[in-house]
Amino acid sequence: MPKLVANIRSKTVNDFAQYDAIIDTRSPLEFALDHIPGAINYPVLTNEERARIGTIYKNESPFAAKKIGAVLVARNISDHLEKHFLALPYAWRPLIYCWRGGERSGAFTLILNRIGWKAEQLAGGYQAFRRQVISDLNEFASQFSFTVICGMTGSGKTRLLAALQAQGAQVLDLEALAMHRGSVLGQDPQNLQPSQKGFETALWHSLGKLNPQQPVYVESESKKVGSLHIPEILMEQIRAGRCIEIEVDMALRVRWLMDQYQHFLIDVMTLETRLVSLTSRYGRATIEKWCAAAHAGKFTELVEELLQKHYDPAYQGSIERNFKQYGTKRSMRLVDISNQAFSNLVDQVLALEHA
Repeated sequence: MPKLVANIRSKTVNDFAQYDAIIDTRSPLEFALDHIPGAINYPVLTNEERARIGTIYKNESPFAAKKIGAVLVARNISDHLEKHFLALPYAWRPLIYCWRGGERSGAFTLILNRIGWKAEQLAGGYQAFRRQVISDLNEFASQFSFTVICGMTGSGKTRLLAALQAQGAQVLDLEALAMHRGSVLGQDPQNLQPSQKGFETALWHSLGKLNPQQPVYVESESKKVGSLHIPEILMEQIRAGRCIEIEVDMALRVRWLMDQYQHFLIDVMTLETRLVSLTSRYGRATIEKWCAAAHAGKFTELVEELLQKHYDPAYQGSIERNFKQYGTKRSMRLVDISNQAFSNLVDQVLALEHA
């Protein structure tokens, strides 16, 4: 886990793993936007209460806001203690934080320490953590050497990354962290993407567990994965990595994509919405043709045409333009989508590290 360095205000930490729990006392909305990995949200003010206190602070006075705030904070901390803390042992040691390491976490930390637990307050709060994430990501970018798994859409790059990881190789799965498959059809309707801050924290957490002395496998991506931006310095380092391209026949790619995008075969209206977003690029006539094919259940023909006209040209232009070592890539062929085929591919990829 990367170390956190913050200006000392109350307590600061060098390693989150030394604590039995990390408690985020901010509101649920703040927590959902981003939080320290592994943190538990025990808000001392709800979303509505925080907004109310802010209004009193602005329209009446800080003193009036603090009086009402103290009532609400005390009530909420009491509720958390009764529901979540009574069974915890004397030796339990939590780290507490809020936005700036001030009033909210301070109140919680004080009460826990009065009870007898060795609670610590994170100096600088979430803001200090956020500054460290940005600083570390910039530092990580220069430390790691990336091997880029390339290949047309539907060539099984993500599955290969998973197979490599299962064999002990170091992997940075950008699409998994971004919760998006990196294309116009890449968003799973059942899973929203994290915030940009949440994505960067996930990157920080993942890279912090890897060894800079060993190669890291990553999929060829554009600067954006869905709506999220890969930090520029990290993107530059990835694009400087050596490239391995997976070659797959068209029929196999179509079969793979239809298996991976089952939700669109069921929810045709969502698929149509995604296709319509491409109207400015391909014209109304083409989009109407594609939508008609979707409604008619002609998914094999639709997927193949999308690959030929949309995905493949975009991929080829981007990969040649942006990845510096693509011209000297090593190519490998995937003959089917069985577990054995991917196992064989993993063996070939790992063999290159010792060639």
